Amino acid sequence: MKPPTFVRPLTDDERLALKAGLRSPEAFTLRRCQVLLKSADGLKPKAIAAAVGCCVQSVRNAVRAFEAEGLACLGEKSSRPKATRDTLDDAGRRRLRDLLHRSPRDFGKPTSLWTLDLAAEVAHAEGLTDRTVSGETIRQALKRLGVGWKRAKTWITSPDPAYVRKKGRATG
Repeated sequence: MKPPTFVRPLTDDERLALKAGLRSPEAFTLRRCQVLLKSADGLKPKAIAAAVGCCVQSVRNAVRAFEAEGLACLGEKSSRPKATRDTLDDAGRRRLRDLLHRSPRDFGKPTSLWTLDLAAEVAHAEGLTDRTVSGETIRQALKRLGVGWKRAKTWITSPDPAYVRKKGRATG
């Protein structure tokens, strides 16, 4: 079994900053300050977690962050990934555009109008993507190509042979 994790002895300035953080409007900062002060008082992570209302791993994470960053660990960091990769590369995006110039009926779909989700489904079936992606991913890929996407509109028409004449008279 691993020995319990404790924070290193705090300096007077650090202790004052942590006590000031107890009045922070940010919940993340408040929780970190509570954890670090209780750890400095000698409580074990399990006891701190029970007192503060979090899990033991969160206590360990706070102590490790303080050891690595000092008081800078009191501010919440971005959860954004450090690096991302496009689901569709340039060639894949061009193939997607070519795919969208065809009718969905060519791919066995019961509609003649493309939706982003339908395009995502067909792109996966045609091997453009290795997994089913969201409609938003397809929209972003099209945006990178400079293609704007607007939702398809269904127009009401009439089988009346005089429909066009009557509609023209009504709309001016």
